[in-house]
Amino acid sequence: MPITRRGFLQAAASLSLGALSVRADSPNERIRVGVIGTGVRGKYLIGNLPPSVTVGAICDCASLRIASVMEPKGEFAKVLAHFTQADAAKCSTFKDYRRLLDRAKSKDKLDAVIIATPDHHHALVAILALQAGLDVYLEKPLTVTIREGRLIADAVKRTGRVLQVGSQQRTMEVNRFACEFIRNGGLGRISKVELPNYPGPLLMPSLDEEPAFGGVDFDLFCGPAPLRPHHRHLWMKEDFKVGDLLWRGWDLFRDYSGHLMTNWGAHTVDMVQLALGRDDTGPVEVRAVEPNSVAELWPHWKSKTPAPVGDTATSTSDRRFWPVTMTYADGIELHFTPWDSTHAGSLKNGPDFIVFHGEKGRLKMRRNHFETDPAGLISSGPDAAAIDKWKGGGHVARPHLENWLDAIRKGAPLNAPVEAGHRTVTICHLANIARELNRPLRWDPIREQFSEDAAANESLTRPRRNGFSLP
Repeated sequence: MPITRRGFLQAAASLSLGALSVRADSPNERIRVGVIGTGVRGKYLIGNLPPSVTVGAICDCASLRIASVMEPKGEFAKVLAHFTQADAAKCSTFKDYRRLLDRAKSKDKLDAVIIATPDHHHALVAILALQAGLDVYLEKPLTVTIREGRLIADAVKRTGRVLQVGSQQRTMEVNRFACEFIRNGGLGRISKVELPNYPGPLLMPSLDEEPAFGGVDFDLFCGPAPLRPHHRHLWMKEDFKVGDLLWRGWDLFRDYSGHLMTNWGAHTVDMVQLALGRDDTGPVEVRAVEPNSVAELWPHWKSKTPAPVGDTATSTSDRRFWPVTMTYADGIELHFTPWDSTHAGSLKNGPDFIVFHGEKGRLKMRRNHFETDPAGLISSGPDAAAIDKWKGGGHVARPHLENWLDAIRKGAPLNAPVEAGHRTVTICHLANIARELNRPLRWDPIREQFSEDAAANESLTRPRRNGFSLP
């Protein structure tokens, strides 16, 4: 039966009644937050906070990042205008997040933290914040390993705090509408879902040491990862070009990130999980598929990632471009599919399109947009106002932040709870692991282990440097 906008809104209203237990704090009380990680994303999150929130502390391992918040220039002068006028004069600054968290309650009287650090710091910062009695907004992707995600989820249960994952498409009315349509059988039985074939991370390079600059504490930046000689290519993201490539810094490298597979994949896989109703589980089979040539796969991503080392599909470093196929226990297949201008007829795959294939037709989805084939499958959807409020190049996050704040103040349900974020990024990690190991894998989503594969299970966690062990 076609889903209507009225039906969707009624369902959303009934969902809001199933709120979590309300905290004792006054709903009118201002919330004081600390922001850990003040790069581009951290600054936009500060700028997206409503006026009812006070930023009481900020933290970054590089002084230049802190200065870019306290005295913003260029486009960020406007983004951070409210902060500089209302909060900056009384805002504490830190380089080490452990120091911020040590005094979060006693000195700075913080209620919550926003975490926008490089991915390899997420787990420790989040768990320490939860243990300090703080609520948490944690940018996606949740982690750099599968085991870290389970530990964060366990910490949320143990402490009873609120943790929202920064997967804001879960709050976008258009995406929620489309996912509910699929989940309620609008396409009939789903046979497969196609997603963009996001590249995985580069292996760590050997770089000559450069003098540190910008007041960076490079030991702190490396954190739980091995300590390496300082080089700006390792930590500075989108601050300069290497040839024609806007350099993505830490996001490129395996020690710090799963690159585009976990960064962008965390958004698209999240929509698949939500649409299929799989927020507490995942696929059971995973395999990487050798292409004819990785050189043919790279041009679509050339503005975001370096070229393959060679044109040999079996090169270890170039397997990060390989397509990946996964299967759920009920037979639904996920295909991370290379872009093809002739693909899927009128529903062409693109840089961030998902295509759901069902008995009754197909639905293509991306951020704040969906369409169906045939078009008449959906009679109406969210109105233009719901679409317009999300326009802004991916930087608009206020409604998602407000959902988090409502959960803190009123016990409202979270749109992106930790279990969902963990299960989503687990699928992204499985894709990168299958590429690295280059063999079919069987995954047990209940035990969260590979079946009868000790070598593969070693990839579920990583050694951590002294001083950065997980509690």
